[in-house]
Amino acid sequence: MPRAENEAGTLGAEEPLSPLARQRTQEHTPKENPSMNYVSEKAERRAVFRKEVKVLLTPLSMEEEKRNKRLPQKRLLEKFSSNEGPSEREPKVKKSRGDPTSQQIRDVSYKASSSPRGVIPSMSSLHNTTSMVSPTNTSVTVDHDSENNWDTDSEGSNSNVSYLDGSSQLSAYERKRLKNITENANFFASLKLSKPILDSFTLGTHCLFEYILFDYFHSSRVKPKKTEAETVRRRSMRLQRVDPSGVPLPEIPAQPEPVIDEYPQLPPGPLPMVPANQSKSSELTDAFLDTWTKISQINPNDTEKHICNLERYKASLSHMILSEDAVTKVVKNRIYSVAIHPSESRTLVAAGDKSGQIGLWDLNSKSEDGVYVFIPHSQPVSCMYFSPFNPVHLLSLSHDGTVRCGDVTRAVFEEVYRSEENSFSSFDFLADNASTLVVGQWDGDVAIVDRRTPGTSSELTANMNSKTTRTVHVHPVNRQYFIAAGAVNVCIFDARYLKPNGNKPISFLSGHTKSVASAYFSPITGNRVVTTCADDTLRVYDTSSLSSTIPVLTAVRHNNNTGRWLTRFRAIWDPKQEDCFVVGSMARPRQIEIFQDTGEQLHSFYNVDYLGSVCSINAVHPTKNILVGGNSSGRLHVFKD
Repeated sequence: MPRAENEAGTLGAEEPLSPLARQRTQEHTPKENPSMNYVSEKAERRAVFRKEVKVLLTPLSMEEEKRNKRLPQKRLLEKFSSNEGPSEREPKVKKSRGDPTSQQIRDVSYKASSSPRGVIPSMSSLHNTTSMVSPTNTSVTVDHDSENNWDTDSEGSNSNVSYLDGSSQLSAYERKRLKNITENANFFASLKLSKPILDSFTLGTHCLFEYILFDYFHSSRVKPKKTEAETVRRRSMRLQRVDPSGVPLPEIPAQPEPVIDEYPQLPPGPLPMVPANQSKSSELTDAFLDTWTKISQINPNDTEKHICNLERYKASLSHMILSEDAVTKVVKNRIYSVAIHPSESRTLVAAGDKSGQIGLWDLNSKSEDGVYVFIPHSQPVSCMYFSPFNPVHLLSLSHDGTVRCGDVTRAVFEEVYRSEENSFSSFDFLADNASTLVVGQWDGDVAIVDRRTPGTSSELTANMNSKTTRTVHVHPVNRQYFIAAGAVNVCIFDARYLKPNGNKPISFLSGHTKSVASAYFSPITGNRVVTTCADDTLRVYDTSSLSSTIPVLTAVRHNNNTGRWLTRFRAIWDPKQEDCFVVGSMARPRQIEIFQDTGEQLHSFYNVDYLGSVCSINAVHPTKNILVGGNSSGRLHVFKD
């Protein structure tokens, strides 16, 4: 009994409780009216400072749950637009899973914060929602962002804020936020956005602005056209096609546009040797033709070639210079071929250009320029030689499929060979007396032409089993042999055994990897062959003994990439020297180079004042120290001692 009395006395005594014990007692003590939510001022203050509050919640009925179901954006605006008076921003409430009330509280808080018209539901709606919670104690956590905490701390405990009854005033932050929401809503309304844009308010700010940008830049709205007063154009009577009295003029029938042929075909047969530059008087032309005839009366034995000492040859090259009066424009377009008359008494050079013109330049003429231009062809003149047997004849070959002989004694360009189907690339004299020619064609065939037979046809056309034939050249000693440079292959053939098909070369010059522009025998013995290839290499071969395959003797690296607008380089031998050849150069200053067959560069011809272009095509006098270079603008440069 004393123990019982002790216990009773202990229970009945009113001892002071600690704040924590008092809080726990209040939380577990049932309230008088369980249908109402009641939170003491201490609990409210604790919710503000400790960011946690204990609320009594009751489950909602199904009808109330359907009634408080989350509404679409449009209906949400209509529902809360009628609320009057400011309301406090609702804190976001988190609740454990399984409680149907937490979703309702979150919906109300979300709608209040994302309302586009700045209408925030009052706390009374939240109070009504939570008034039907069961008496069972449930723990609810209230989250405040940092800005809301700042507002609460700044206002302190003097503001009678109730987070549950909705009777408080809006804070400064909430008023500013409400103003921003209202301004944004008005701005979006002024954009006249489509309904999917307005519905995107519920998806978040990022998605909303994506919709806005898409709608703005891909809008199908028709922009009103500016109404401008159209100016009336004044039209003359000629354009209106009326006469001064106002009567319409008759329609003029449409004239077909004339077709301008870039290479007009010249008529077959002989052409008169009349200069194209009509400024030349007939007396000057006759005097020029007479001079040509006189200097051509030479003995072929006088042009016999002799090999001189290499040191003397180098010294002679150093004395060759280019002067101002040795540079002139001879033809109109790009030069494709150059030839030098073998006379020693007078210097006469010829150049063939892209348009079919042939210009003859007498450097010793007393007239203004001494240039006479003739047009015996209609396409590029790619090969040209003075006849070594009779220099009064100038033979020329063109891409137009003709080979002509300019006979100065008769003042006519007679037709030697003509083909309507094929285009020619080069030729050479197969016989010593220049009566027989070997002609290369662009389709790869080779034709044998005898000038003594009547007519303009060939004696034989042989298929060389090549895609193309760019140059042909005859051996200087054994004239039955000739070399043909094609696409990649360079071969030596015997003209005595040519037949229309099935021709086989007696020698093959190997080593070329790209197209070959030219291949020539050395001028005196023919024991060397120099080739110019597009792989930037000059190759020298030993042809003293013609075997089936001839390897490379010397390879010289040389820039042969002339491009589209320059004529391709063609390395040629100096007729006075067996082992030296001449070739154009892409180097600066512009120059013409001379190499020995060993690959050593002996000399470079250049003049900064008078040579400023690339001389692709060159020719050397057979007996005198004269070098002629032609560029792609029709100009000739003559180096001489």
